[in-house]
Amino acid sequence: MTALSARTRAIAGSLAGLAIVAGATGVAAAQTTPAQAVAVRAPQAVVQTGVLSADAALKIADAVQKEAVKQGQRVTVVIVDRSGATRLVLKGDGAGPQTEESARRKAFTAVSFGKATSELTKGASGDGPTIADIPGTLFLGGGVPVASGGAPIAGIGVGGAPGGDIDEAIARVGLKAVAGKLG
Repeated sequence: MTALSARTRAIAGSLAGLAIVAGATGVAAAQTTPAQAVAVRAPQAVVQTGVLSADAALKIADAVQKEAVKQGQRVTVVIVDRSGATRLVLKGDGAGPQTEESARRKAFTAVSFGKATSELTKGASGDGPTIADIPGTLFLGGGVPVASGGAPIAGIGVGGAPGGDIDEAIARVGLKAVAGKLG
């Protein structure tokens, strides 16, 4: 064999080796599962989040006001979304002027921390700065979060009863009105 044919064979062998590697890589890429394909994607610019429907908010507010009347309380109920924006305000007959603001702040606090406001009172006191220093929060009973898939999507705040425990019990009745439909 001549030197030229040895060179030709070396080039042909290299090209064949590259073709085999390329083919194997292509097969491996074709066999990638959708989950593996997702893992290599860049972060998305849009995030989907759950939102409490207007119908659900109305059901909650109706249940709250019916329970308040049953207990002889004059309250306001406020429902906020995950970002703290007000979705609904329903001031019951005879509810005082302060009830709207207290209910809004309780709802905001409940959705912000994903816990009932009565559970958060311990962290709202002490020496130095506390969570009570966060603007818009109120650490009195009466705020409960609405969760879907384990994450808070809204907050219910009730204000006006003579005690936060009563406000919270009334808010929980509202939550029960949609409990089976939250996912």
